Amino acid sequence: MTLQRRQVLIGLASVAAACQAPAQLGSGEEANDILDVFDDRLHEVIAPGARLIKRAEGFTWSEGPAWDPVRSRLYFSDVPQNKAWMWSEAGGKELFLSPSGAEDVEGFREPGSNGLWYANDGSLLVCNHGARRVERLNIETRERLVVAAQFDGKPFNSPNDVVESSDGTIYFTDPPYGLEGMNESPLKALPFNGVYRLRPGGAVELLLDDMTFPNGVALSPDGQRLYVSQSNPDAPILRELVLDSRGAIVADTTLFDASDFAADDSPGLPDGMAVDAGGRIFLTGPGGIFVLSPDGSVLGRIRMEKATANCAFGGDGTRLFITSSDALYELQTKTRGI
Repeated sequence: MTLQRRQVLIGLASVAAACQAPAQLGSGEEANDILDVFDDRLHEVIAPGARLIKRAEGFTWSEGPAWDPVRSRLYFSDVPQNKAWMWSEAGGKELFLSPSGAEDVEGFREPGSNGLWYANDGSLLVCNHGARRVERLNIETRERLVVAAQFDGKPFNSPNDVVESSDGTIYFTDPPYGLEGMNESPLKALPFNGVYRLRPGGAVELLLDDMTFPNGVALSPDGQRLYVSQSNPDAPILRELVLDSRGAIVADTTLFDASDFAADDSPGLPDGMAVDAGGRIFLTGPGGIFVLSPDGSVLGRIRMEKATANCAFGGDGTRLFITSSDALYELQTKTRGI
């Protein structure tokens, strides 16, 4: 089948006015009924009656949230609109980058930035679709440096999501979502959609070349487990790679298969994710955000009204920020992100 990601995930939302003031999602019992509880351990993470707060709206497809602990604000992308935004308690929604990706590029359906990551050195790692590379952005000056732009002498497809370990190793995914025609694009130079690693001072390494649409990427608290989601409706999975002290893959398993949840036409597919200090994985997927234990057990689901792209912890570490279709939400948790 021809996979048109936005047809699977969302119909493009109409652009609405931004919501600067917090607003509760729903009211009364509906506002309290956002959790599907599959295991009572979910309430160790999210309190019964927890509510979603809408922080901003008016986007086409919000993605890639990253919290800046120095400036107390969140950065996130609107990929099709080629813009990145920031949100804070003090300023609400403000434009951060325009363009967020590349300008005036032919052959791209989504030229903007996608995944963002607040780096160890205080810069912002940016997955730039239109420029087909991972960049390091100076937050104050907006100067960009190229981190990775090709593998084996060929340009990447459109880097999608990125994470950095405590030792500075960078992992990122490279599906073809930014390209017009995706896998059929004449610009696609690599015969696969890869998952890559870049160690400090090293060359780009290919970790996986057998995933159809690798998407979100995250690390366990100890950095020894790499999680990669696959946004394929025929195989909507979360994959776990166990790494030894040298970084070699010593185990490779499917930690979670969302097929049963996708069967009821719930909006969304496995996409971005966040990990808490206890190793629990908050994975976006069909119908919302799944909370998984480190062994892959499904504790529950945070139900979202629309397809959800990504999430990140911020603030004091207990606030989960969620990019869902045309809006940004916040959910208070009982745990802390790493």
